[in-house]
Amino acid sequence: MTSPISAEGVQVLGACPHDCPDTCALVTTVKDGIAVKLQGNPAHPHTAGVLCTKVSRYIERNDHPERLVQPMRRVGLKGSGRFEPVSWDEALDDIAARLGAIARRNPEAILPYSYAGTMGLVQGESMDRRFFHKLGASLLDRTICSTAGGEAMAYTLGGKVGMRIEFFAESKLILIWGSNSIASNLHFWRHAQAARRAGARLVCIDPRKTETADKCDEHVALLPGTDGALALALMHELIVNDWLDHDYIARHTLGWEALRERALQWPPARAAAVCGLPEAQIVELARAYGTTKPAAIRLNYGMQRVRGGGNAARAVACLPALVGAWRHRAGGVLLSSSGLYPVDRAALQRPELLAGRRPRTINMSTIGDALTDRANPVEAIVVYNSNPVAVAPDSANVVAGFAREDLFTVVLEQFQTDTADYADYLLPATTQLEHWDIHTSYGHTDVLLNRPAVAPRGEARSNGQVFRDLAARMGFDEPCFRDDDEAICRSAFAAATIDFELLKAQGFASLKLPDAPYAEGGFPTASGRCEFFSERLAAQGQDGLPDHVPNYESFGSSKEYPLAMISPPARNFLNSSFVNVRSLRAIEGEPLLEIHAADAAARGIADGATVRIYNQRGEHRCRAEISRRARPGVVHGLGIWWRKLGLDGTNVNQLTSQRLTDIGRGPTFYDCLVEVEAVPVATAAAPAEVAAS
Repeated sequence: MTSPISAEGVQVLGACPHDCPDTCALVTTVKDGIAVKLQGNPAHPHTAGVLCTKVSRYIERNDHPERLVQPMRRVGLKGSGRFEPVSWDEALDDIAARLGAIARRNPEAILPYSYAGTMGLVQGESMDRRFFHKLGASLLDRTICSTAGGEAMAYTLGGKVGMRIEFFAESKLILIWGSNSIASNLHFWRHAQAARRAGARLVCIDPRKTETADKCDEHVALLPGTDGALALALMHELIVNDWLDHDYIARHTLGWEALRERALQWPPARAAAVCGLPEAQIVELARAYGTTKPAAIRLNYGMQRVRGGGNAARAVACLPALVGAWRHRAGGVLLSSSGLYPVDRAALQRPELLAGRRPRTINMSTIGDALTDRANPVEAIVVYNSNPVAVAPDSANVVAGFAREDLFTVVLEQFQTDTADYADYLLPATTQLEHWDIHTSYGHTDVLLNRPAVAPRGEARSNGQVFRDLAARMGFDEPCFRDDDEAICRSAFAAATIDFELLKAQGFASLKLPDAPYAEGGFPTASGRCEFFSERLAAQGQDGLPDHVPNYESFGSSKEYPLAMISPPARNFLNSSFVNVRSLRAIEGEPLLEIHAADAAARGIADGATVRIYNQRGEHRCRAEISRRARPGVVHGLGIWWRKLGLDGTNVNQLTSQRLTDIGRGPTFYDCLVEVEAVPVATAAAPAEVAAS
């Protein structure tokens, strides 16, 4: 919708595209074709007119002087970042010819690589999927963020489902588990604060003393990768003290006796030793959870980025059924609400274009290994909505893959990121202010429509348009390749589920859902119950019950690398987005490592010193900050900075591994042991400087 607002301009309704559970509704004010103001939509209940610091600077990002505005072709060595301008016709003709030649030999040698640079259903998973399905390219297993927790929810609750975010405001106890909500889920925090004002107790469970932990009533600073042990100890106390809802367990769960037996193997003393916590803190947390009604758990993805992350998420997801928390609309658990949306993905992605072919699947979390595998080579990669050179684990291996001169690399981007430096063709992409899209959320239950507010900068084109153009050049003549972006928006949901005209009028539309969806069971599992024991997991040869699965690199297991490192996001960046926006980078300062005073003293590290962080995979230098946010034995490499901004052209992913989670094939970013040492002053250099906005 656009509407005049006196002399100030017109307002255009939109949606935030970024990888965040809040999925805010936006209002962009445009005057003389220029976006002059961006704000949250005050009519949207979940956004309430408020945006995070990052997205409030979106116009600064959109109008950045180093926006890519024309197609570019590489003229230097891979990784040198040297390009020359070319026309769209020249670029697309050559790309189509080269992809076509590879496809005639072996289409599976072509790999699309994309993730959540935009969460939109149009620019993220529609025309692109149609194109690669028709081509017969390798499929991408998009695992890098949430598959461990997401599949854990599916095995336990039946999908990415849970309580509705707005009802946390009515909870009497909220466990904020693995989430720095103030930084990454701001609008949930609004509900948590409302609950606290009404007398609720807030408990933050996180290895790091985050900004959220500062504002909660209690901080449970467990060691990374020990969440499953803590959840099992809570179950132990619920059982021995009979803080159970026996009726709910009997009627709405599956596998209770087996889970009971397992949980009784985890007394608080055992879990305290594993988690690095006081036994009394576990006992009291269990008492609070077992005796406070309604109790709610806001679970987030940080805790599942370790070897046992899937099992840990399963264990936490079992807790609400044990105490009957689902009976209340303000009780239960929420990891993601994305499974509640009836998205017509077949209409968006057109899997029938595969025509019966079953291409190989490549895990994006092991892209380094995939690109350096000479036995089954990837010959061409098309990257969009992602920056794998910066964000993928074991980045020395990722860089080696992208540096191959024989790898044909096409990157659709808004800026010259670390990955863009390795492109053969660099194609300028539109921003959210310049294209159509439609959005779901994984934090609330509204659908949002994004309308273009301003014309694309320079020659930028939407992802949808680029893949339409390539399809035409490849001779793909199915009618679906002629759908424009607005038409694809309309196809994302059946008319009976979402009123598109309502979306156009107000920018958002709410799903029709019950307040307490699992008060009487009815989980979307095969049994209709909360499945403590999963027959599906057992059929795969896995443990059907949740358990504590120790880290690959457990704290205390290595004398050479005695510190556990996690790499939570810097507050003012979103993955690697916004790193090049000067106003935000000025707030963050430079790449840093948070370290506890005792660990720093033992290594002769002064506050502000340059340190070398290293393990068997590589090393990374940055500034050290002696910080109360770190517990002894755990350091925090805040991410995700562009590598080119690092002191030595690296970031924390130089240290992380390509090993995968127990469930979901996800990455294990927070399952990482390191050592840290001070760098002599004479060898410490200043970080590189990049574009200012």
